[in-house]
Amino acid sequence: MNATAEPIPRSSTGSASADPDDDTSLPGWSYSDPEFFELEKRAVFRNAWQVVCHLNDIPQGGDYHRFDILGESVISVRGDDGVVRSFHNVCRHRASRLLDAPKGRCGRRITCPYHAWSYSTDGRLVAVPQRESYPNLKLESLGLVPVEQEIYLGFVFVRFAKDGPSVAEMAAPYAHELAAYHLEELVPLGRVTVRPRAVNWKNVADNYSDGMHITVAHPGLTRLFGDGYGIEAQLWIDRMWGTLRDVPSSNLSERLYQRLLPEAQHLPVARRRMWNYFKLWPNTAFDLYPDQVDFMQFLPVAPGHTLVREIAYARPDERRAMRAARYLNWRINRRVSKEDQALIERVQAGMGSMSYTAGPLGRTEVCLRSFARRMRSLIPECRQPHSPSRGWSDKYV
Repeated sequence: MNATAEPIPRSSTGSASADPDDDTSLPGWSYSDPEFFELEKRAVFRNAWQVVCHLNDIPQGGDYHRFDILGESVISVRGDDGVVRSFHNVCRHRASRLLDAPKGRCGRRITCPYHAWSYSTDGRLVAVPQRESYPNLKLESLGLVPVEQEIYLGFVFVRFAKDGPSVAEMAAPYAHELAAYHLEELVPLGRVTVRPRAVNWKNVADNYSDGMHITVAHPGLTRLFGDGYGIEAQLWIDRMWGTLRDVPSSNLSERLYQRLLPEAQHLPVARRRMWNYFKLWPNTAFDLYPDQVDFMQFLPVAPGHTLVREIAYARPDERRAMRAARYLNWRINRRVSKEDQALIERVQAGMGSMSYTAGPLGRTEVCLRSFARRMRSLIPECRQPHSPSRGWSDKYV
C-alpha cells in the first residue's frame, strides 16, 4: 500500500503543531453514544455539504430530486427558466411536506397536499385558497425557504449553515484530476438506492478511506490491483486509487472486466485503467472508474444506524464493450460492498466492548488520522477514552 502523508496540522500562528493524540484513533464510545450523536448533528452535519443529485437528473423545468437527512428534507427543482434551485421541502402554511417521491415532476407548480398552497418552481408563493380570509398575508414574504446551494462539476450540493469552505475550495487539491473526468456530462445509469447499515456513520467513513484492509479483506480488489493501492489525505478530501494489473484475474468477472474494458478516450492515458476514489468531508464519496462514476453518502440515522445512499452515472457511450464493463463493474463491487458490510459490522460490535477504548494509528493511515484530527477539533471530548458524564454536551448549545 502506498500512502502520502497529509498536510501537517498548524496552529493559528502558522507554525507546525503536534497533536498529542495524532497517533490514536477516535474512542470507541463516540461510535455509539447517543449524546455524542446528537452533538454531531450540529457540530458536523449542520454545515456539511451534501449531494442531492446531478444536473442531468433534473433536465427539464419542473423536474425535482428530494434529499433527506437528520429530519430535514430538501428539494432541488429546475425552474421554468432552466435554473436549478434548492429549498426546504416544507410548506410555509402548516409545515406539511410538499413533495414525497425521491424524484419526479411537479410541473409548473409545487402544490401542498394539505391545503393546496401553491409555489412556482422558483419558490414564490403564487396561490392561496380562501385568500380573502388572510387579510394581512403577504405572498412575497412566504415563498419556499431556500437552502444554500453550490453546483460543482455538474453535481448539486446543499448545506444548512453557511460556515466553512465551498465545495470547490474543499476539492481544490484535486481539481485538475477531477476535471479530466468531464463529470458535467454524466447521465444517470439507474436510480438512487438506499442501503441500511447497522453501524455508526463514522465506521462507514473510516472504512472507505482505509487502505490497509484492501489486501486483507478484499481478494477481488487485490487480484485487480496487487499491492499497488494508494491513499493520501488533504485537509478536506481524501484520495484512494488502484490501477488494473495486466495479470489476468482468476475470477471470471474480474478477468472479463480486465479484458473487455474499452479505452475511455476522454481520460488521460494514466487514468484509463485506474479506479480513483475521493471522499469529501465528512460523508460523501465519489468512485471514478474509466467506465462509470458512482457517488455514495453515509447518512447518519442513529448512533448505530446509517443509510448508504448511492447511484451510478456515466458519460453517454453505447459501445457493447462499455455496457459489458459497466455490468461487470457492478458485479465486482457488489461483492466488495458485502465484504465491507461484514467488516464494519464487526467493528461496530467491538466498539461496544468494555475492553476497547481507542486504537493506535500507523503512519500510513493518513486518511484516518486526518478524519480523527478534524473530529477532535470540532468536539474535543473525542480525546477522552471514556464517555464523559451525562449532560457534557450542554455547553455546546
